[in-house]
Amino acid sequence: MAVAVEMLNISKFYPGVVANDNVSLSVNEGEILGLIGENGAGKSTMMNMLYGMTEPDLGVIKLFGKEVRITSPNMAIKLGIGMVHQHFMLMPNLSVLQNIILGKTPTKNGLIDTKTAKKEITKIMETYNLPVNLDEKVYQLSVGEKQRVEIIKALYREAKVLILDEPTAVLTPQETDKLLEVLHQLKEQGCAIIFITHKLREVMAITDKVVVMRKGVVTGSLATTEVDSDSLSGLMVGRKVNLEILRNEYNPGDDVLEVQNLHALNQRGLPALNGVSFKVAKGEIVGVAGVEGNGQTELIEAISGMLRPTEGKVILKGEDVTEFSVRKRREGGMSHIPEDRLKMGSAKTCTIRDNLILNRYYQKPYSNHGILDNKKLHDFSEELCKEFGVKTPDSEYKMGTLSGGNMQKVIFAREMEATPDLLIAAQPTRGVDIGAIESIHHRIVEVRDSGRGVLLVSAELDEILSLSDRILVMYEGEIMAEFKRGEADERKIAVYMTGAKRQGGDDDEE
Repeated sequence: MAVAVEMLNISKFYPGVVANDNVSLSVNEGEILGLIGENGAGKSTMMNMLYGMTEPDLGVIKLFGKEVRITSPNMAIKLGIGMVHQHFMLMPNLSVLQNIILGKTPTKNGLIDTKTAKKEITKIMETYNLPVNLDEKVYQLSVGEKQRVEIIKALYREAKVLILDEPTAVLTPQETDKLLEVLHQLKEQGCAIIFITHKLREVMAITDKVVVMRKGVVTGSLATTEVDSDSLSGLMVGRKVNLEILRNEYNPGDDVLEVQNLHALNQRGLPALNGVSFKVAKGEIVGVAGVEGNGQTELIEAISGMLRPTEGKVILKGEDVTEFSVRKRREGGMSHIPEDRLKMGSAKTCTIRDNLILNRYYQKPYSNHGILDNKKLHDFSEELCKEFGVKTPDSEYKMGTLSGGNMQKVIFAREMEATPDLLIAAQPTRGVDIGAIESIHHRIVEVRDSGRGVLLVSAELDEILSLSDRILVMYEGEIMAEFKRGEADERKIAVYMTGAKRQGGDDDEE
């Protein structure tokens, strides 16, 4: 196999930060390289240089044996490099077709040749089993469908090298399996793939070799067959990671949340919730499992005040808050970690400090009659960054300078610092490294052990099974089943996630 990409002795410096320090890696044609490491380890920076989004300060990049200087993504694309970013680079108001052909638009007699474009794209979709409606607007798509569009776009541009930055962070287990199948197909056809991820199970399943980064340097470069998950996690964080969590005995108290017969519509105006009812007590974690797009998003938005239900009630600590604003619900003891950290959880152009104080900037002692105490706010945000392991030289840096995982840490810190009576955690560990997952899981259990309630929504079934005292399974806007801790496994839950069974129905074996 010929060497497709060589990055030799690469260094990249930012004010106060060494992002990459003399890093080297290579990937062959027909090979999948796993690039892993903690949030802020320098993985995305390396790939951004390969894709032309920034240039190395030192070092050499070779493509198929030839030294190249990649000064822009357009140049990278022309050289046969495609990249699927962690946060998708799509135009939400354009159609799927328009997004795919943007930058490579076929014409006929001076007009866009949509017929030819559709024919080429349809062939790609059929070859790699990547179905998507070409006429649909991107904003109407699920997260998994958006990712398919990104991959199709790269293949349409004839990428010979494909970079995927945390590609499974926003996918369901089923979508992840499909993606891994697609990557295997691409590998078999000679594509060189660089797979950035925190999920060691996927690394072991799909990669041929692994490069581990920590604090901007390579701590390991090995064939996948030579390592296991435990040794990789040790190389990533520099210590043994323990995801086994000790917890207090399950002893739920009064209800902190009650959802009564909730109905709601999705953004397409179609029914998303159909009579959902459940409770969350103090001292318990209630997990919601389900294939993404089955009402979990609308459920969380209706509870948190971001979506007005068409019918039903939301009761917080015995008070009907259905008509309350988001702020009023927060002031009543509710915190919310949203599933989409960019769209709903953060402001990229604002500072880290500003993002940390979004829920308290108007409160004493940080504000007095509308005047902010900048010193107190700075000290407050610096302490939170330190406590929650946010990797940044200073909290005055822009939120957009952080990696996706560090953004998630900022949001988690903000919501936890409020000491909520009810913590709503939607995909709380999406895109974060294994060390941060360990910390987040322990903190969620601490909320529960301190006598407060947690509503957990996650596409990671092992996360749901590990943390939850009770598990609700959703399908098409309804709760299909409820299990106590230890009553179910991934296989059993998956049956209800697909709608094949309803608990208590004629086809239910129990």
